Amino acid sequence: MNILFILIAFAISAYVAWLIIPRILLISFRKKLFDIPDDRKVHKRAVPRLGGVSFFPTILLSCCSVLVIRTLTGYGISSLPASYVLPEFLILVCGMVLLYLTGIADDLVGVRYRQKFVIQIICASFFPIAGLWVNDLYGLFGIGLLPHWVGIPLTILTVVFITNAINLIDGIDGLASGLSSVSLLVFGFLFLEKGLWIYSMLAFSTIGVLVPFFYYNVFGSAEHARKIFMGDTGSLTLGYILSFLAIKYSQNTEFIPVTQGAFVIAFSTLIVPAFDVVRVVIVRICNSKSPFEPDKNHIHHQFLAMGFTVRQAMLLILLISCVFSGVNILLMPYVDNTLMLVGDILAWMGLNLWWCKVKKKKNK
Repeated sequence: MNILFILIAFAISAYVAWLIIPRILLISFRKKLFDIPDDRKVHKRAVPRLGGVSFFPTILLSCCSVLVIRTLTGYGISSLPASYVLPEFLILVCGMVLLYLTGIADDLVGVRYRQKFVIQIICASFFPIAGLWVNDLYGLFGIGLLPHWVGIPLTILTVVFITNAINLIDGIDGLASGLSSVSLLVFGFLFLEKGLWIYSMLAFSTIGVLVPFFYYNVFGSAEHARKIFMGDTGSLTLGYILSFLAIKYSQNTEFIPVTQGAFVIAFSTLIVPAFDVVRVVIVRICNSKSPFEPDKNHIHHQFLAMGFTVRQAMLLILLISCVFSGVNILLMPYVDNTLMLVGDILAWMGLNLWWCKVKKKKNK
């Protein structure tokens, strides 16, 4: 029965998004709300960038509708889980509202990155208020349970990091939405396996809103006014939801069955955007540039420089993300946490060295 309600949430999100996105396109063209191309951007025509405006309201509508349907049909939520689920989801909504408004302001008139950074820290600080924070590394680097004075700052740092990683990876059609969908799909099944259907519902309702967006973003034509970007409104929403799900899955509580290496499993779904941000920041610092200064050094820029088309680059990066997630989940019962993470880092470094060689050969 839980699967049925999850599918209903997915269907509601997908249907509502299909209705809303064409309206957003219409408003964007009437009010000339475009993402103007420049030297750093891949697109060549002005494209509306308010697709993410549909994300938060649609997800909220979907989840609330399913909870109402579930309650009216007599299934409800048991009182024990509700005592800790409700504060977590209410605090999630509070943070999403703040990021949603910030994203809209940034997409319409622009917001300085320092201001966005402060707002992200405030939103990240909401999670520990509801008791949601990283409290166990499950033996990673020999570390187990974490005290609150370590876990809470780590949680805030993690939320800000993931939120910005999704925001920064949004550089070509379908990449941010595709990587987020891969991660959300994995989380959906992981939570379903633990019997935590409400978190799985959040994951699948978010996938639902991404399906029509992905269609318009990847297959829509800018010439025919059918193409749209998610903008900061969408990427901030996705990053916040993904960080919420990752931290929840990795948390060690009496209400959740313990999974070996839960911390590494949770964040392995976000390896590509996370590792890419780290690499880009290191390169910028080594080149005596500001870590916040935009450039063309992200993974999608690397693939485009190797000669791949935008769609080929997007598909290959999604494949890499799927491989990392799948291998980590399958091998976790047999491999030490630390060895797994070190292996991921070495594999990522090896891939980047390979890509650099391919680019050099192509430029000769």
